[in-house]
Amino acid sequence: MSGDARRGARTPRAASRVRRQLPSSPWLFAAPGLLITGVFILYPFVSTVVNSFTDRRTLIPGTFVGLANFRELLHDDMFWIGLRNSALYVVGVVPALVLLPLLLALLVQKNIPGITFFRSAFYTPVVASIVVVGLIWVWLLDERGLVNSLLETVGIGRVGFLSDQWLLLLSAMAVTVWKGLGYYMIIYLAALANVPRELHEAASVDGAGAVRRFLTVTVPAVRSTMVLVGALSSVAAFKVFSEVYLMAGPDGGPAGEDTTLVMLVQRTGTGLTGRVGYASALSVVVFVVTVALMLLVLRADRKEDA
Repeated sequence: MSGDARRGARTPRAASRVRRQLPSSPWLFAAPGLLITGVFILYPFVSTVVNSFTDRRTLIPGTFVGLANFRELLHDDMFWIGLRNSALYVVGVVPALVLLPLLLALLVQKNIPGITFFRSAFYTPVVASIVVVGLIWVWLLDERGLVNSLLETVGIGRVGFLSDQWLLLLSAMAVTVWKGLGYYMIIYLAALANVPRELHEAASVDGAGAVRRFLTVTVPAVRSTMVLVGALSSVAAFKVFSEVYLMAGPDGGPAGEDTTLVMLVQRTGTGLTGRVGYASALSVVVFVVTVALMLLVLRADRKEDA
């Protein structure tokens, strides 16, 4: 029997082995990712939900207490302060992170001298460590920092950026917006690259100016991207921790009035006497609110489509 004949005789058996192996092969490739997801995402999530119905502490397993932790939330003043600050953070940060990166993307999209430098400068805060960024801004806004020194030089006087309740929260918002501009700018640049140039040319022929072209051509073309940015920034703003923690300190600013929900979770659930069960209930509330925010944004987008 020739070599071709022998290979032809083996072909059906080889194909049969391949067919028998195919059903399990995808799971072998997916197994590492599924294992990581299960260990670091699914298990902590389920464990947090279960612990929220117990009185577990750091060194004490705890017992089932039902909805006691959630009832306690309703009478906890710090919970309402954290919820207020997290909600204000969303209101103050999200509109800026939806609009400003789009304007930056329109700017850096143009081929003008020196634009490469500005592209790098706008994106640099994204790759910088949030701890380093926070410390730099604390140094700038401190009572004896650079900003207050300049204000005193021009006769305005020192401003308590880090000592006043509302100024501290606004300062943290400014840091969040400044650090997120470059990230969302990249997302908008990808969306703007798919906008046909003919639409702008047609609008220009009709006599539309730059502002009108922005409102009638650019915004409708990237509306889905704006919804995506709004959803991402809403979740990130509601779960803010690092900026406020670094600028306000572990106590949450004056009398703890700048504490956010995630800061409250960290403060309540850590340490040798940490109330893990109560912190888990706070975490469940944060999860529910963030999911609700995303659903509201997506629902608003569907209404506009209709």
